[in-house]
Parts: sequence; C-alpha cells; structure tokens
Amino acid sequence: MKYSILSSGSKGNAVVIEGVILVDCGVAYKALRPYVGGLKIVLCTHCHSDHFNRSTISKLAHERPLLRFGCGEWLVRDLLDCGVSAHLIDIYAMDTKNQYKSFCVEAFGLFHNVSNCGYKIEINDKRMLYATDTREIATIAPGYDLYMIEANYDDEEIERRIQQKKADGVDYIYEYKARENHLSLNKANDFIVKNSVEDSKFVLMHMHEGKDGD
Repeated sequence: MKYSILSSGSKGNAVVIEGVILVDCGVAYKALRPYVGGLKIVLCTHCHSDHFNRSTISKLAHERPLLRFGCGEWLVRDLLDCGVSAHLIDIYAMDTKNQYKSFCVEAFGLFHNVSNCGYKIEINDKRMLYATDTREIATIAPGYDLYMIEANYDDEEIERRIQQKKADGVDYIYEYKARENHLSLNKANDFIVKNSVEDSKFVLMHMHEGKDGD
C-alpha cells in the first residue's frame, strides 16, 4: 500500500493514501499541492487545527469544487463553514462500511477531549487502519496490511516525569493531558501485537515532540 505522510504531530497531520485519499487535513495548502489533482476524498477526524486546517480546507473546496469530504456528524458544520457544499459531505455512522467506486471507508470512534474518529480503509485489495489523538483503541482490525497508529509517549517515562514534577512542586498539566488524550507507545504496541500478522506493516504516528499540543 502506497502512502505519503505529509506531516504528523502537533505541527500538523496529513496522510495521502494511494494518491487518492487524504486522511486529516492539518497542513498548509502548499504541502498538499502536489496531490490535490488526484484526490477523490478527504477524510476528516476532529476539529483541532493540527488535523483540521480551515484555510486549507477552504482552498481545497474552491480549487476542487467536486471533491468529497467524509466525517463524523460533529464536523459537518465546520466543513460547511469552510465552504464545502452539503451534497459533497458524506456523514459516517461509526462502525459502518461505506463503499465507493474504488475503495471502502469505515469510521470508528476514538477517545479524545473532543469528538474524534479513526478510519479503516480498503483499497486495491489492501486494508489499513489510521488512529491518532486517542487514549485507547477499542475497535479490532485483525490481519490488516498497514497500521498507522499514534504512539505519543512512553508510559514509564511520562509517569517518571509526573512524579518528578510533583516532587519539584512544578505543574504537570502537559503530561496529564498527554496521558488522558493520547495513545502511548505501550498501548500502540499492544494493539499491533493483538491484531497484526507476519506481513503486516505499521507506522507509529504523532510521536512526542516535547511541546504542548492538541
């Protein structure tokens, strides 16, 4: 399965799958320009600006007036405000397959500080899962070809930092937010071990950058 990671992390998130599916749109339009002409759909996850760049989405809607956008119901108003036509927005019920001409999309719920979802995508006889910005992954995806999963922090390291900051009388809100709203490397590895097979590939996403973020 071919993919291009344009950005992953608090500075922005965007991945192009097989040249036709954009998952997350949290980057400047210039980063997307080489791919814009081939896109068939943009899959949106949640409203945070590092995943949902409003100016870029507005530009896409203007430059590609027939481009489709897929999302959970919580993002419909945001897409409309960006100038996306209502008839081009596909609203996904969670855990339900949506068949297009050359690919299939299934959204599944994630656990963040705002409504969020991940995606299972079937294209060219391959299956992939994409999930970031979540404290856990409750869905199952056995035997997929590709897993793109957040691995934001290490459990032992974040606990060590929390205890050190407590001892120093320093605020540890960043570490607390990371643990409550993001997936650890340990949980990502557990999910991959439970679901992957010998030929599966995985990419760890949204890894810790030492800065506060959504």
